Parts: sequence; C-alpha cells; structure tokens
Amino acid sequence: MPSDPKPGTLYLVSTPIGNLEDMSFRAVRILQSVDLIAAEDTRHTGKLLHHFQITTPQLSYHDHNRQSRTSELLERLQQGKAIALVTDAGTPGISDPGYELTKACAEAGIPVVPIPGPSAAIAALAASGLASDRFVFEGFLPAKAQARRAHLETLKPETRTLIFYEAPHRLRATLQDLQILGTERQLVLARELTKLHEELWRGTVGEATVLYSDREPQGEFTLVVAGAPLNQATLSEAAIITELQSLLKQGLSRSAASRQLAQETDLPRRQIYQLALSLPEEF
Repeated sequence: MPSDPKPGTLYLVSTPIGNLEDMSFRAVRILQSVDLIAAEDTRHTGKLLHHFQITTPQLSYHDHNRQSRTSELLERLQQGKAIALVTDAGTPGISDPGYELTKACAEAGIPVVPIPGPSAAIAALAASGLASDRFVFEGFLPAKAQARRAHLETLKPETRTLIFYEAPHRLRATLQDLQILGTERQLVLARELTKLHEELWRGTVGEATVLYSDREPQGEFTLVVAGAPLNQATLSEAAIITELQSLLKQGLSRSAASRQLAQETDLPRRQIYQLALSLPEEF
C-alpha cells in the first residue's frame, strides 16, 4: 500500500505539458490526498483538477507572491500539512519560482519528495537526435538583446548540447542572436510538444533564421542546439580540464582520458596529460 502523502512533506508534482494522458497515476493520487495544492495559476490548474475529479483546495504560488507565500507554506508544512506544488505545465522548480520554496524547505529540514513526470526540456532532447549524454539546460535567455548576446558569447565554447526555452514573440530575435554560436550549428526546434500541433524541426541555426523570417512563430518553443565541436580552435585550457574531469569521473585513468581527448581534438596528448596530472587526487 502506498505510504504517501506524509504529514509535513512538500511534494513536487509534475503535470502534463500538453497531453493529459501523460499524467501519472501517482501524481493523481498525491493531488487527491494532500491537504493543499500550491499552484502557479489556480485557474489553469483548476481545469486539470476538474478533469481528474480532484477536489483538493488550491493556493496560488507564483513570481509575484512567492516571498509572502513561501513563509506561509513553510508554516503550514511545519504544522504537519502535506502540500503539493505544481506549475502550469511540467516539473515544478524548472524555470519557475518553485525552486525557492524547495530551497526554503531544505534549509528548514522539511522533507521534499519529487513526483517525476513530463518535462519539455527532456522530451525535446530525447527526440532531437543530438547528443544527449551530456547537456546544459539554460532555460529562458535574457529578454534584453545586449544581455542575451553577451550570454551567448559565453556559451560559444560549450561542448555540451544546449537546451533553451523561448516564447513565440521572442523566437525571431533569439534565432538571430543564436548565430553567435555559428550559423552551421545543428538546431532542433520543438514546438507545442505533446499537443495537437506538435512539431520537431531539424536543421541549422542559419536555416531556422531564414525559415522564421517569413513564418509567424506560434506556440511555446524548446530549442536544442548542438554543442561546440571539440577542436583546437574552440577548446580553451579550462574547457580541456572540464572534459578531462568528466572522463576521469567515468573511471578512465589520466593516461586513457588524455589519449581519448587527444584523438577527439587533435591536441597534443602530452599537453593534455600534463593538465591531467595537475588535477587534484580525487580525479
């Protein structure tokens, strides 16, 4: 028999990003049996609850009231209430204020239990066909052009696959600025995932820019961008060390890691091995 929900516990309940059939049995049970649901938008979540015949009371928890609500929810949890946190779609705490409540609970010693489920970032990455063994989730890029471009400049040498969220009204500007990474970078535009008009477009950054120069962006987008190629032109010493650390954590010896990285980058093995020797013993 399931033992949760437990008193004084915060449950992070993932909800569908579009298709209601993606709701898990456990998520429904938790939402039915907690004392309170903290929702990003109570009207939006209300439709989900109505569909699954869930009558648990709701309380709003969003960007504009998170400071006052966090203390209120902490107090209720400390009183022994079981509370579920949901976002409008997907996993709470990913690109929404949920992480602040989770952090506050962790600091207060309040148990936090994740109820796994849909995530647009992971769904897009899995279907992209791009490298998925190592990736970076960047969320939404800065809204202001200057800050957005500056941030993309810092991502130019990043060799891991990059994942971004973007709203339709900013997609064109973002695609223009993504050319900072290179017009030939492979890109997957995942639009309206799990919904009726779901679309996965594959091409390059340059091709996507042209495509949307005369097409009106519609729906929510997840962008998956190939990482920078591992070569001498793009790999700084800091990046080499990062790659070495990753290989060493996988169990390779310093010698084997240096040999593999030399083959992938055409950098001198001796140079890489010297960097490997400089790393702390735990690696």
